[in-house]
Amino acid sequence: MFAGIVQAVGRIERVEALEKGVRLTIETGSLGLADTAIGDSIAVNGACLTATSVSGRRFTADVSRETLDCTTGLAAPGAVNLEKSLRLNDTIGGHLVTGHVDGVGEVTAFDQAGESMRLVVRAPKELARFIARKGSITIDGVSLTVNRMDGAEFEVNLIPHTLEVTTLTRIAVGAEVNLEVDLLARYVERLLSSPAPNS
Repeated sequence: MFAGIVQAVGRIERVEALEKGVRLTIETGSLGLADTAIGDSIAVNGACLTATSVSGRRFTADVSRETLDCTTGLAAPGAVNLEKSLRLNDTIGGHLVTGHVDGVGEVTAFDQAGESMRLVVRAPKELARFIARKGSITIDGVSLTVNRMDGAEFEVNLIPHTLEVTTLTRIAVGAEVNLEVDLLARYVERLLSSPAPNS
């Protein structure tokens, strides 16, 4: 589990093709790996990946074809948001995030709103029903609050601090972003749509 509070901006340095997926080498920037072991989980642009090797400020992770098919930003070198998994005594500064990306959205607006930036994203239609005004959404691993909904489009506000410590300042209209909807919305939908099994 994660909190959607980005701890550092790193960089995918190398993408090596595998038979069914890719192997990433990621440089972690200011994120120290002294307490990270092989098998630990690290969210990379919102996708939970398993460290397969750790050396200095770099780790490798294998990404399956399934993950590549439902995410963006993991198949080529570039800057990425990083967050280590939560420990039981950690403060949850954002909201509970699984690191299981639900789909890819498209940026339709990114403009100034006072000191902040207004970001509008069009979600896939099948995900839009899980997004609610004043609810939580994860964009490229960043926990954010939904300000407005209009059909499949939703709007969030990015304060200067968020822009300084994440990759979201680099996005533009037309860009694709990883989305993870609120975990609670998924369970509510399951409860409401599935009858109780016969005993």
